[in-house]
Amino acid sequence: MSYTKTPSRRSPLGSFRLSLQPAPAWTAILALAVITLLGSLAGAGSIMRLLFPLGAFAVGVILYRRYPILYLGFVWWLWFLTAWVRRIIDVRSGWVEPSPVLLAPFLATIVTVATLLRYLPKSYRIGGLPFVLSLTGVVYAVLIGVINSRYGLDHTIINVIAADNLTYTLSNVILRALDWATPILFSFHIFANWQHYPEYRQNIQRVFRWAVLILGVYGLVQYLMPLEWDRFWLANVAGGNFSFGRPEPLGMRVFSTMNSAAPFAQMMVAGLILVLADQGILRIFGAGFGFISLLLTLVRAAWGGWILGFLIFSSSLKAKLQMRLIVTVLAVGICAFPLTAVEPFSTVITSRVQSITNVQEDVSFQERTASYNRALSAAPYQYLGNGLGLPGLDSAFLDVILQMGWLGGIPYFGGLILILLKLPQCLKIKSDPFLIATTAISFASFGMLIFNNVFAGIQGVLFWSFIGISFAGHKYYQQQRTAPHTESLPMNLNQ
Repeated sequence: MSYTKTPSRRSPLGSFRLSLQPAPAWTAILALAVITLLGSLAGAGSIMRLLFPLGAFAVGVILYRRYPILYLGFVWWLWFLTAWVRRIIDVRSGWVEPSPVLLAPFLATIVTVATLLRYLPKSYRIGGLPFVLSLTGVVYAVLIGVINSRYGLDHTIINVIAADNLTYTLSNVILRALDWATPILFSFHIFANWQHYPEYRQNIQRVFRWAVLILGVYGLVQYLMPLEWDRFWLANVAGGNFSFGRPEPLGMRVFSTMNSAAPFAQMMVAGLILVLADQGILRIFGAGFGFISLLLTLVRAAWGGWILGFLIFSSSLKAKLQMRLIVTVLAVGICAFPLTAVEPFSTVITSRVQSITNVQEDVSFQERTASYNRALSAAPYQYLGNGLGLPGLDSAFLDVILQMGWLGGIPYFGGLILILLKLPQCLKIKSDPFLIATTAISFASFGMLIFNNVFAGIQGVLFWSFIGISFAGHKYYQQQRTAPHTESLPMNLNQ
């Protein structure tokens, strides 16, 4: 029996619509969730560590083929929640590193390789050249990585990345290939289906509306009274290094349901810009919790990224929408900023803000500077690159040079340069605040690439996906202007 709740008039919470249709899709999703929950609570970790990623892949295939809009939301939530699922399993069944559970979002996302194969012959004609160029750089790095996994790696590079007892194996290459390739594949999938931009826009807006609220609230709870699985995970992953914080109340750098503070901060940057383009009261509450959680991540690059994104977004809106934005910001400020001025939040946030003007005494800055200096000493000589398989660096730029070399880095950066040249055109479509927001998020992500590796993993998905939806929106409106009476192609839009 299906359940659908649709308000007869606009809900004060925004476009709230709860639907468990289509039944087959939701049956598969709920079955995966229930089985994972029960198996985790029962302590069947050895089974669930394999069943969850395999189930995510199977559900992803079903949704991709039959319910493409629902597939989009399913993949987003996998990226948001899988690290949390891993912690739930581990706290009952023991610590396992590396954990196969973390493969779930990669396996569900890699399904979009079918979109690449379908559209690759006409990728240049539809405007997909930037994606193909960057993916070419990744493929090249994979090939070099396979060769190095066979014949070994120059020890000078191990010294550069400060990796002790590095085992350069084929499995490492495959895992890093997933890290780098899946974000581009997912982004290309979104762009290639540009005809359905309005449906993708609605889905992404809904996903981030709820994600900002749910993950923001969880982040605040995590900081004030961390739950057992979060303490267990942090105690095991930290070892003697407490850069993530300490497994105790008021001691953590907030990472919410994700694996660390940086990916969560980047997700929250995107969500907090998107809610400014949204409507309804729900976004105000979500943004309030989201801002506090973002500040408690203590990720300064993300703070700067949000400011950059906000400035681009606000300056690109119509005057009428700018006035609405001012009202929204004031409402969020009334909800959130008084809390940042009181304990237990004010001391830790103020201390981190002050470190921006006193970086010479900041330990994190000094360690990062030393890492960058080592990488810069080797980067100019990386003609062929060392291939994927190395631990990633904080700097996305240096990571590309060391792993892809100049030979693979040129096409990768070539794709990014083409993207940078085209993104400003998306800001000219003043009638769509969502498109302006996604473009602002893309520029904000570019602004963080020196300090964070925004090209790989969940951060890569965030970086590339908003480029994909921005390009899709631009192409959609471009086609609407040239053929205003053309109908969108039929598609199963079950959400």
